[in-house]
Amino acid sequence: MEARMDRRQLFRTSAMAAATVMAPISPALLRTAHAQPIMLTAAIPTLPWPEANEIVAATKLPIFPSVNFLATDPKYGAKGDNSTDNTAAFRKAIDAASAAGGGHVIVPKGNYVTGAIHLKSNVDFHLQSGAVLKFSSDASKFPTVLTRYEGIECMNRSPMVYAHGQRNIALTGSGTLDANATSSWNKGSDRAWLESRIAAGVTDPAKRVFPGSGHTARSTFIEPYNCDTVLIQGVTVKNPKFWQIHPTLCKNVTVDGVTTDPSTAANNTDGVDPECCDHVVIANCTLGAHDDNIAIKSGRDADGRRVNIPCQNVVVVNCTMNGNWGAITCGSEQTGGIRNVYAYKLNVIGATKYALYVKSNTKRGGFSQNINLDSVTGTFQRSFVFVTSTYNNQTGNFPPAFGPFTVTNSSCTKAARVFDVSGLPNAHVKGLVAADCKFTGVANTGNILNNVDGRKFTNVTVNGKPI
Repeated sequence: MEARMDRRQLFRTSAMAAATVMAPISPALLRTAHAQPIMLTAAIPTLPWPEANEIVAATKLPIFPSVNFLATDPKYGAKGDNSTDNTAAFRKAIDAASAAGGGHVIVPKGNYVTGAIHLKSNVDFHLQSGAVLKFSSDASKFPTVLTRYEGIECMNRSPMVYAHGQRNIALTGSGTLDANATSSWNKGSDRAWLESRIAAGVTDPAKRVFPGSGHTARSTFIEPYNCDTVLIQGVTVKNPKFWQIHPTLCKNVTVDGVTTDPSTAANNTDGVDPECCDHVVIANCTLGAHDDNIAIKSGRDADGRRVNIPCQNVVVVNCTMNGNWGAITCGSEQTGGIRNVYAYKLNVIGATKYALYVKSNTKRGGFSQNINLDSVTGTFQRSFVFVTSTYNNQTGNFPPAFGPFTVTNSSCTKAARVFDVSGLPNAHVKGLVAADCKFTGVANTGNILNNVDGRKFTNVTVNGKPI
């Protein structure tokens, strides 16, 4: 263990050094003598794949000057009295920190009503213990921004916490973000309207505007969009109305020590959904969701092909999962493709249906390739692995490319089935490997394996019998 920690520390030290050299940080930040990176809540162990360790080492963490901007300072005017609108106060504090070259905007203990919070480069927005952000029921406090709804670019009301085109940003601390009051406006699921706009030839997302159109779609909770070097750490998310953490078109994203909401009060409240991102590390989190715990995405159908950017180089490690669908899900919005995913040491609790859930169809297309699970444990209502090429029975001319998938050193104490993996006659799954796994409490020991090439099972037992 000591050797592992030393190696892990070496990886992180190398990454920090690379960040200071490679990341284009403002001159004011570079002049600050005490600029410091934010450390992870727990050390990441050496993973069983060299490529995964390289991803962790290369994923840059943000670095901020040791300068604090107290949001409750009279210059900014935030008040944690559970009634004052703090939207402008938080904006002033963030603007001041950014203009000064960066630093930490500190939100002390209190209940802060607020509209959307828009992060800026070189700023860490930090919630101290006991700080609660209560997002407003006033829709006007959430301006229209470029976003995605279920894999389609559009203009919609701002996520609760948002950034666009920023670098070196963070949302940190041990406070809570609560979106319960947004239920008055944060509703709707009219993807069909977006799809009708695309069918009519409207390719510019700036012309697919939900507010004022007579159509509605929910806004995500925390969404950095087209950003580089992002950290979301320590906070607790409550009462989401849609996807909880949704980094989109970002590079160098770290989600660390975060708690997401497992309640069933709203649907489609995925825990963490990286979409079209490169180098993502999700570590030390307690993830709950009324849907997928982690859903890796890359755009939907025609609009996904227009953007055509994969989600790749994703590491998930040391997490507890309590969502009711997939622990690790690829899709269904995966038109741009997904590759190089490594999940290690996941403890799956509750009524989760699948450890690995991969879903697409010939309308969506895309690919999920080089997806790896190791040391995943828990109970599963359906299958340990479920791969479907006919999701929702939608059809088109874009067969998905799946595989290889690997599962090692994993187990369950309850499952309906272990493997349910199906390719298409004209698009086989290219590789399914399992090794050193022990699955018990399996109701149906017959695996479903259709159009799967490269099957290999080594030291794998189901209810005590080898496959």
